[in-house]
Amino acid sequence: MRLVIADCQVDYTGRLTAHLPWARRLIVVKADNSVSIHADDRAYKPLNWMSPPCTLSVREPRDDEAAATADIDRQLTAVWEVHSPTGDHLQILLGQIHLDTTHELGVDPGLQKDGVEAHLQELLAENPEVFGAGWSLVQREYMTPIGPVDLLCRNAEGVYVAVEIKRRGEIDGVEQLTRYLDLLNRDHLLGSHVDGVFAAQQIKPQARTLATDRGIACVTVDYDELRGMDHPEDRLF
Repeated sequence: MRLVIADCQVDYTGRLTAHLPWARRLIVVKADNSVSIHADDRAYKPLNWMSPPCTLSVREPRDDEAAATADIDRQLTAVWEVHSPTGDHLQILLGQIHLDTTHELGVDPGLQKDGVEAHLQELLAENPEVFGAGWSLVQREYMTPIGPVDLLCRNAEGVYVAVEIKRRGEIDGVEQLTRYLDLLNRDHLLGSHVDGVFAAQQIKPQARTLATDRGIACVTVDYDELRGMDHPEDRLF
């Protein structure tokens, strides 16, 4: 992992455009070539990023770029160009560099789910019809370049569906599933489109709103019912 703290300007073009004016920021380059730009707030969420697969190249500033930054009293030292196969482009203009260090972290064992969440995944893998009639499980922990999707299923129409499972459904879980779907929808072996389902025992309203906006279905699951502990015939109401 490479960590760079530098004065920088960042421009993103692709499905939309975004501009970050000059400021001192942290730039993280991971072993998978992903690049993310961070401010000194917002917890873990980057200001902008490029997910793998992508390529990073570094070049000397052109004369016109150096002249333009000189006009605003900035000394341009390097230009980073990050490209994805889909045509997305992230350009980072680097000024003064305050830190540039690289560390080898080794292989990470991955997130260990708590007992309830792990069991919930197991139960839903055994009962994919919870999501709809005619659903079937393709694989648990279906691997992508940035980590495993909890469940890869097929619905009654034969469309592949990526299912992310949480005990508490929050915005970061929707973001995680969004990144998985971005990669899965580039895999021609999975067909022309992969749908997404965000499943949890409780889903916060903000997470549900974000998921709906991104075309991701939300499913609230009853852990006790899945375990066979909740029998409707035993209820008073």
